[in-house]
Amino acid sequence: MRYDWTSDLETGNNTIDEQHKQLIAAINNLLEACSQGKGRDSLKETTTFLYNYTAKHFADEEKLQLASQYPDYPNHKQYHEGFKKVVREIMDQLEKEGPSLLLVSKVNSSIGGWLINHIKREDVKVAAHIRSKQ
Repeated sequence: MRYDWTSDLETGNNTIDEQHKQLIAAINNLLEACSQGKGRDSLKETTTFLYNYTAKHFADEEKLQLASQYPDYPNHKQYHEGFKKVVREIMDQLEKEGPSLLLVSKVNSSIGGWLINHIKREDVKVAAHIRSKQ
């Protein structure tokens, strides 16, 4: 299932939105590789990128939250930590077991699905709060 960037994913914060687009593009690239029978080859590269890029993205997002005194910052940070743990577990599983269709599916559901839901439910609240402080 390909993830499309739609207006309901826009937070209104250009930095956050551009980083979200990069994350979604990485997941879509993996899904495209799968449709061409190359998903297993792309899995390590994609999970490594997602792990590194989410760490950067979350740090950037958390700085914005702290600067604007976002009241739900502690919970939001916990969501980020949980996500990084899931990506790390997938990477560890990949190292131990090698690439598989099951892992590709896990990336799609555990990472792609989580990211879309997080943007729609949580990040839009953060961006609204930041806008209200400007």
